[in-house]
Amino acid sequence: PEQCANPGERRQDQMGLKSEPTASRGNRGPPSGKAACQSKTGMVLQGCSDAVTPEALDIHTPLELPFVTNGNQSSLTDKDIVKYGEFIVLGYNGALANGDRGRRRSRLALYKRGSANGVKPDVVHITSTPLASKALSKMGQHSVSYTLSRSQSIIVEYSHDGSSDMFQIGRSTETLIDFVVSDTAPSSTGPSDSPSMQSTISRFACRITCERASPHMARIYAAGFDSSKNIFLGERAAKWRTPDGLMDGLTTNGVLVMHPAHGFSDDSLPGVWREISVCGNVYALRETRSAQHRGKLVENESNVLQDGSLIDLCGATLLWRTTEGLENAPTLKQLEALRLEINAARPQCPVGFSTLAFPSLACREVIEKQQPWVYVSCGHVHGYHGWGCRKEAGGAGDERECPLCRRGGPY
Repeated sequence: PEQCANPGERRQDQMGLKSEPTASRGNRGPPSGKAACQSKTGMVLQGCSDAVTPEALDIHTPLELPFVTNGNQSSLTDKDIVKYGEFIVLGYNGALANGDRGRRRSRLALYKRGSANGVKPDVVHITSTPLASKALSKMGQHSVSYTLSRSQSIIVEYSHDGSSDMFQIGRSTETLIDFVVSDTAPSSTGPSDSPSMQSTISRFACRITCERASPHMARIYAAGFDSSKNIFLGERAAKWRTPDGLMDGLTTNGVLVMHPAHGFSDDSLPGVWREISVCGNVYALRETRSAQHRGKLVENESNVLQDGSLIDLCGATLLWRTTEGLENAPTLKQLEALRLEINAARPQCPVGFSTLAFPSLACREVIEKQQPWVYVSCGHVHGYHGWGCRKEAGGAGDERECPLCRRGGPY
């Protein structure tokens, strides 16, 4: 979020969020792959070196601040940068298996833009012909089209909102999407870009608006604007009139949100999953994910994101962390101190009675004898052993049987 001498070119910040004009931004292809590291024991360790760098793990590490040009070039100070929060894609441990690249990455920090780009509903048009509806949608302004029938549509025109910044999330690689997310296939180590796999994530999944003034509340809305600045809900989409006479609707597979009870802390408890509408209203879940009938309106809840809120896009799940929450998150030094404390207690393998030692990040690629191994299904930690495979029992080749609880699963 910076201003440059050439308004058609703006630099990309470290987290991959670009605030450049639509005309100057190009599509990006899928990230290049990285090979897995295989140990002598035959166990395959999937990982990416970017996932364990201080920049990726230590949220207290300062970002490279952009430069601003207002006649005289000068570096931005901490007071000039306002961070709204971060989105983190769950399941990748800090970095995509194929590497973070451009707008397709495992986490994205949202910063205050150089100029506000938020929008708010304004004028409502009722059209009776497809030509009139098409003409209204091409006026160059943001709009949401609700098709009631072949002969009637309602178009809600949006106007500029100077008090908010808007960010869009979706599967599309079009330049108006700030955060590109992909489906993760079962048993896969990265996003699936295979054309044979039908994605369940919407190309324009959702949009986030952040208040530019303190306390910088972030709100989520289902669906994002396409390249023509339009959100289109066809005849079969779930839509309805609200009590105040306006229109609202849901996307095909929906945008689900869960806020943790008691905040994002040691006392956190799972909240209730809700569905967010195009206008940001909160509803109970539908009977099925893509049912055409909405759930019941939840009047005492809002679409304001909290620290620790989960967003289910039907194929990818995002975690929202506020700036205040990130400031209280553990640093690399604190995590290293805990690792040393655990190793000082000389934990033992419950079967082999050998002493285990958790390795440091610097030695993460070296498999030592004392390296702990975990049975993923039950969570029991052991030293490495070569027995316990379940091939004879007809199980998968990578399955082991935990000697403590006899539960099978990946080891």
